[in-house]
Amino acid sequence: MKTIERDNVNLDYTFFGKGAVTLVFIHGAFIDKEYWKAQVEYFQKDYQVVTVDLAGHGKSGNNRNDWSIQALGEDIVAVINELNLSNIVLIGHSLGGDVILEVVNKIPERIIGFVGVDNFKNAGTAMPPEIQKQVDQALILMQTDFAGISENFARLSLVTSFTNDLISERIIKDYREFDPQVGIALLKSSFSYYNRERELMQKLGVKLFLINIDYFPTNEELLKLYAHSGYEIFRLQGTCHYPMIEEPDAFNQLLKEIVLKIRAN
Repeated sequence: MKTIERDNVNLDYTFFGKGAVTLVFIHGAFIDKEYWKAQVEYFQKDYQVVTVDLAGHGKSGNNRNDWSIQALGEDIVAVINELNLSNIVLIGHSLGGDVILEVVNKIPERIIGFVGVDNFKNAGTAMPPEIQKQVDQALILMQTDFAGISENFARLSLVTSFTNDLISERIIKDYREFDPQVGIALLKSSFSYYNRERELMQKLGVKLFLINIDYFPTNEELLKLYAHSGYEIFRLQGTCHYPMIEEPDAFNQLLKEIVLKIRAN
């Protein structure tokens, strides 16, 4: 593991493998790069593979005040520039999908592919008013009971009763123990990001590939509106929001197929 510094924060990353193409894996909120362990092991034989702990997550630092999606994107750009990477396929899970939208907007000349993992299911669209009201109330409650509200969100929205217990416990633990100051700020940025998401999706210069889990549907009408460079959805059966740890073999096969398609273009 290595680190670089940007905006007073050390960013922890790993670099494995060799190859003409680099796969950069970006995790979602409240977890860390270790969720990509099975992908690192699988792809490092044929590709350069980079994983990064987002600022405030995992082994990266939290000595800053800007916890916006835009700032996290700048961090990843800094890592890519430091390593002088090119021919990059970006893979972003959940909130990491918005982070890599920022990356490809900043350095499009280095990016050959874009893969979202269980995200963009209601792309570029505000939440319904009744859901937004619940989110606003939850953010207020988080000020005094971050662990409890975060755990409840994970149980209701990220795992199901069919999810393997060890996987559920891992996810719930990460949500309960996450830094409240970082978490609340990051959620506020995420929940207000839809206009920016729509703008960057429309500007995206590469095809949008999605590996989405069927436990929650994807609104394709929105993708037709906003994914101007085209999109393709690969649906994977699963019981939770984390296919890379729940179904790593099936996930790796789908991702391999997508990367080969990207390289063939």
